Amino acid sequence: MPAKSEFTMARIISRLFLVLGILAALLFLPAGRWDWPQAWILILSFGAFLFLYALWGTYRDPEQFRERSQVAQNVKVWDKLILLVYSALLPTVFILAGFDVGRFRWSQVPVGVQVLAWGGLLICVTLIFWAVRTNTYLSRQARIQEDRGQVVVTTGPYRVIRHPMYLGILILFLCLGPALGSWYALIPGLAIDILFIVRTAKEDKMLQDELAGYEDYAQRVRYRLIPGVW
Repeated sequence: MPAKSEFTMARIISRLFLVLGILAALLFLPAGRWDWPQAWILILSFGAFLFLYALWGTYRDPEQFRERSQVAQNVKVWDKLILLVYSALLPTVFILAGFDVGRFRWSQVPVGVQVLAWGGLLICVTLIFWAVRTNTYLSRQARIQEDRGQVVVTTGPYRVIRHPMYLGILILFLCLGPALGSWYALIPGLAIDILFIVRTAKEDKMLQDELAGYEDYAQRVRYRLIPGVW
């Protein structure tokens, strides 16, 4: 790791434990129990993904890792609002799953459906990391990265759809509740999916209006999220 990097291993690990601690609290406190295998698998899998991404980002693409770790100045106002709503909805996915699976047993997800949902999560992680690995300009915020000399990315999954990471996020929140064993957690999950469909439309228009070459790229790659559909 470069000596001047602000992403020290100690800082990465401390942030990782903080995130996983919050996730565990959102799941297990509403559940009122610790013997919830699906929740443990989620926490361990998510922790492994975050740690591997941090290692990859630090060594292979520190500029992207820095971009995704900071709060930029030229973020669109509409995106700030979308991220605010998303931040409010996200904890409810885990809280509802905890109440459902742990305390109240409101719903029962068949084992076969849970297995399919975990398969969907694996597809989601693969797609998201493919997008991360391909697009160094991938950001957490909707903005034109003039400070980084942003250009249009047309390789990897971007040869097929224009927003592959958002497709991964849609799959994530479609599968997360059933994978944990809760149908009720699908309610905020589907709300988040709708939010990201709106975000996709607005971000795509921003890129067509403000990023050189993106309009031509959009003519070649017609679909934003789902090939043959939209």
